[in-house]
Amino acid sequence: MYLKFNYTMMLLIFYALFCNTVNAQPETLSKLRITELTDLLLQDCGSCHGMTMKGGLGPALTPQALKNRSREVIRLTISNGRPGTPMPPWNKILTKQEINWIVNTLYEGVKDE
Repeated sequence: MYLKFNYTMMLLIFYALFCNTVNAQPETLSKLRITELTDLLLQDCGSCHGMTMKGGLGPALTPQALKNRSREVIRLTISNGRPGTPMPPWNKILTKQEINWIVNTLYEGVKDE
């Protein structure tokens, strides 16, 4: 019994130290991926929100238009879409970090690179 308890404790400690540390490190977006995400913003998002994000079929996504909106609401909207509207969910295509990058970029203003 004592040996089994020690083995279980060792596994739990190993998991806590190793696995959570590995998962806690954010993935880094490559320059290529940032370019791809910028293109996605300008082309895919821009097709509804306007090529300059000033609005179209969808609402404006400029820093001025977003200043009173919660980043979390924007992140959830990008992740889950808006049922009953043309806004699709992107969480099956984009990672959480990529969605966060898009949200931050929208609040800073999209720059065509």
